[in-house]
Amino acid sequence: MFLRIDHIGIACHDLEAKIEQFTTLFELEVVTREVNEEQGVKEAMLRVAGDSYIQLLEPLSADSPVGKFLAKRGEGVHHVAFGVPDVTDAMEVIGSRGVRLLDEQPRHGSMGSSIAFLHPKDVGGMLTELVQAAKP
Repeated sequence: MFLRIDHIGIACHDLEAKIEQFTTLFELEVVTREVNEEQGVKEAMLRVAGDSYIQLLEPLSADSPVGKFLAKRGEGVHHVAFGVPDVTDAMEVIGSRGVRLLDEQPRHGSMGSSIAFLHPKDVGGMLTELVQAAKP
């Protein structure tokens, strides 16, 4: 079902400072920058290798999901995202196995992808994202 680890999402207070840190320390390339109003974040995708990324997330407000995460836990890993061939099919299969879905339907994700989240309590305490990459 999973094709790869698509990305690791990291919550941060200052996107520009975190980009500078990751590009300097790890020589990662910034592939895209986006503002996702629906999810309440400014983000940057940094290529690790091939189709695997680090996603840096800065909240647009303190009451957004990432803003609440930062207030409760501080900066750090927010979620792990797995690439899937078809996000709708993956949602159906995983949902049929008793995992609660945080999304009823796929929604818009980074770089034109389709995404859905799984409930962390059903996946070992880890917020898990399913990602169907945009068609080239």
